[in-house]
Amino acid sequence: MKIIAGIDIGNATTEVALAKVSNSKVEFLDSSLYKTTGLKGTEENIEGIKKAIFLLLEKLDLKLEDLNLIRINEATPVIGDVSMETITETIITESTMIGHNPDTPGGCGIGIGLTINIDNLKELNFTSLDEEYIVIAAKDKNFLEIAKILNCEMNRGVKVKGAILQRDDGVLVNNRLLIKIPIVDEVQLVEKIPLGVKCCVEVAEKGKVIEKISNPYGIATIFNLNSEETKKVVPLSKALIGNRSGVVIKTPQGDVKEKIIPAGNIYIKGCKTTEEVGIQEGAQKIMDKISILNVQDIFGEDGTNVGGMLRNVKNTMSKFTGESIQDIKIKDLLAVDTFVPQRIKGGLAGEFMLENAVGLAVMVGTEKNQMENLAKLIKNELGIEVEVGGVEADMAIKGALTTPGTGKPLAIIDIGAGSTDACSIDKIGRKAHTHLAGAGNMVTLLIQKELGIENFNLAEDIKKYPLAKVESFFHIRYEDGSVQFFNDPLSPNLYAKNVLVKNGELIPIDIQNTMERIREIRRESKKRVFVTNSKRALRKISLTKNIRDFEFVIIVGGSALDFEIPEMITEALSKYGVVAGCGNIRGTEGPRNAVATGLVLGDREC
Repeated sequence: MKIIAGIDIGNATTEVALAKVSNSKVEFLDSSLYKTTGLKGTEENIEGIKKAIFLLLEKLDLKLEDLNLIRINEATPVIGDVSMETITETIITESTMIGHNPDTPGGCGIGIGLTINIDNLKELNFTSLDEEYIVIAAKDKNFLEIAKILNCEMNRGVKVKGAILQRDDGVLVNNRLLIKIPIVDEVQLVEKIPLGVKCCVEVAEKGKVIEKISNPYGIATIFNLNSEETKKVVPLSKALIGNRSGVVIKTPQGDVKEKIIPAGNIYIKGCKTTEEVGIQEGAQKIMDKISILNVQDIFGEDGTNVGGMLRNVKNTMSKFTGESIQDIKIKDLLAVDTFVPQRIKGGLAGEFMLENAVGLAVMVGTEKNQMENLAKLIKNELGIEVEVGGVEADMAIKGALTTPGTGKPLAIIDIGAGSTDACSIDKIGRKAHTHLAGAGNMVTLLIQKELGIENFNLAEDIKKYPLAKVESFFHIRYEDGSVQFFNDPLSPNLYAKNVLVKNGELIPIDIQNTMERIREIRRESKKRVFVTNSKRALRKISLTKNIRDFEFVIIVGGSALDFEIPEMITEALSKYGVVAGCGNIRGTEGPRNAVATGLVLGDREC
C-alpha cells in the first residue's frame, strides 16, 4: 500500500488529491487547493505545492514521511495580453478641440460663442455686446460668485450662451441663474483653454444624450470645417457618443495632431507555409488562419504593438526557463474582438474614447521539458520521489470518468485560468486531446480592459459574482430582476450604487457604467472566450472536425464553478445535439480536482 499525491499545477490554483493505492484498489483520502505561486511550470511553483500538500497532510493527521510518491502534471504556461487594432491619440497643444462629460452638468441645450474669462466680462464695452460668449470660471470662484456675476452681466445685455467651470458646481450655478444656459463643470485644466476662440457647449436633458457635437458633421456645421478638417475631428466625436454633455473648442489654427501607432501583422508558421494576417482585420480573420494550420510558431511584425506583445511573451518565458528565445515557440493563440477606453492624451478633463482592440491569449511551448526539471527540484525540497504524469487532458479524462453516471465514449472540456484543454475517449479506449490558449484569465482581462478598470482583482470579482442595484436602504434588485429585502438598513455608502453580491456581502462597484452594461460586457466576454474555445477544442479532437461526433461532454476545471459558464456552454453545444454538463469528480469534488485525481489513478485503464 502506497500513499500517492496527484498535484495539478494550474495557472491560478494548485490542486492536490491524496489516496492510498494498492495493486487492486485506490482509496481517495481527501483533496486540497492553494493558489499557484509564480508562473505555471517554473521553480516558483514549489512554494504553492508545499502549502497545498501540508494543508492536506495536517487535515488528515499525516506526516510528510507518510507520502510515497508525488505525480505532477505536464504544465504548459499560458500568457494573456491585449494588442490594439489602432490607437489614435488626440494631442492637446495651443490649438485643438476638446470634449468632456462630467457627471452633473447644469442646464440643457446648445450654446455657441467666444471663450472669455469670467473676470473679463465687466470689461466688455457697448460694441462688444453684439458677440455671444462662453464664460470660463476657475476654481477660485465659488458657485455664489459665478451666479451673481453671470446674472449681473446678462442683465447688462451680455449674451452669455454657456459656461465652463473648473469646480463641480454646474447644478448649483444653474439653479441661481435668471436665464438658464448649458454649463459643463469639472474641467480640470481650464487654464489651458484658449480665450477669444469659438466654442460650443452642449448639455442634454436628463435621460438623453448629446446629438450635435457627437456627430462629426454637426461639429463641421458649427465651425465651418472643410472635408479634411472634418476627418480630424472624428476621434473627438467618437469620444462624445453617448455622453450627456460636452464641449468643443476650436482655435484659429484649428489643427488636430494625430499619432497613429500601427497595429501590425501576425505571422502564423505552419509545417510548410507561413500565413500573414493584420490585427486590424479582426479576431475572426486571425482565428480562420490558425484553424487551417498545424501551428509551429506565431510571431508579430517588428515595430508594432502586436510584435512587441508577442516578443515580450517569449522574453518572459526565456527569463523563467533559462532557454534561448529562439527555442521558445507560441503554439496556439486565441484572438477576441473587444473595445478598450483610450484616454485622449493631453485632454483638459480626462476625456477618453473607445477604440477597437483585439485581445490575445497565447500558449507558449518550449524545447525543454520544464516539468522534468521541476520534478527534480520538488524531490530535492521534500525528499519524496516525484514523477511527471501524462498530459493534462489525458489526466483530466481519467478524473472525469469518476463522475457518477459517466462512461465511454466521452469528451471532456477542462477550463482553467489560462488554458482550455479537451480530451475524448472512445469505447475501445482510443484518445485524442488538445491544449488551447485562453480561459478564465483572458475573460478577466477583457472585462478589465473594456470597463477601464485598473484593479485586476475587481475585474475578477465582476466575472465571478452576480450584480445588483441598491434601490433603498432595505432592498436590492438583482440583475435578473429579482428583489431581496433586508430587516436592517443597509449602509448609506451603498445607496443607489451597483454592487457585487459576494458570498452574501455587498461590494460597491465605483465605475461609470450601468448595471446592464457591466452585465453585458461580462457575459459577452465569457461567450467570446469560453464558448468559442469549447467549440474549437471539440473540433480539434474530432476525427471529422465535427462537434456532432460527440454525444456526451463533461465540463471540468475551476472555471466550471462559475455561476453562468456551464449554462452558456451547455446551451451552445445543445445546438449540435450534444449533452453537456458539469462533472462531479469522485462524486464529491464537483468539477474541480479532475487532473489531480487522474494523476493518482496513473496508468490504470479508464
